[in-house]
Amino acid sequence: MSEHYYSNKPQAESKPRQWKFTLLGNTFTFETDAGVFSKSEVDFGSRVLIDAFEMPEVEGVLLDVGCGYGPIGLSIAKDNPEREVLMMDINTRAIALSQKNAQLNGVQNVRIFESDGLSAVEVGTKAAAILTNPPIRAGKDTIFRFYDGAYDLLVENGELWVVIQKKQGAPSTMSHLEAMFSEVDVVEKKKGYWIIRAKK
Repeated sequence: MSEHYYSNKPQAESKPRQWKFTLLGNTFTFETDAGVFSKSEVDFGSRVLIDAFEMPEVEGVLLDVGCGYGPIGLSIAKDNPEREVLMMDINTRAIALSQKNAQLNGVQNVRIFESDGLSAVEVGTKAAAILTNPPIRAGKDTIFRFYDGAYDLLVENGELWVVIQKKQGAPSTMSHLEAMFSEVDVVEKKKGYWIIRAKK
């Protein structure tokens, strides 16, 4: 099987580059590299998720699972400086880039760490919202582990926000989430991407 970006230590030769991108009205400088997801621009699905996200009216930290080089977590953190955002990925290169991009853009209300799914999140963490653009190429078992782990970490009325293409499993994601969460709805559909919000 060819390597995908949801790998612990990418084998692709490092070729770092920087570019600018505006998210939620803030212009970010992002450094990216080979071996991470969507290295040339912020991918369309992540942009739709960032724009659609609404903060739940509950206390708690925010989580970005499978954060890559950081566009979702960093843009939400910059827009909500009063909230702590935990950003995690199994890809060590992605984690190093997220940490660098937090510094480049002066985002301090983040904690960025290596984690296979949510496995490294501290026990007892209380999450108000968890956002993910899940790594489709890692397979359904990996993605469903994200969803199951998210349910356990969310406070009551906390929300899981997922972006996924219809053709890449949005209906099966809906079915899986409906078996756990009290409310599951599609808050946005754009160019085949669904933004799914699941409320605990």
